[in-house]
Amino acid sequence: MVNMTLSVPRELYEEMTIHTEIRWSDVARQAFTKKVDELHWMDKVLEKSALTTKDVDRIGHTIKAEIAKRFR
Repeated sequence: MVNMTLSVPRELYEEMTIHTEIRWSDVARQAFTKKVDELHWMDKVLEKSALTTKDVDRIGHTIKAEIAKRFR
């Protein structure tokens, strides 16, 4: 296993030090694993997709425009 150094805001660190019973390296490892699993799933879904980058941009702009309308 390799070691990794993380930077966290001081306020977060201070909150973390209150809970010494938590193994924060395990929490981080689980979060990394979950994110990598999500990325693998997304890659698997996208490999069969026929959408182009242009299609994705167009859809994204349409969704953002509709959301903006709701909040006006």
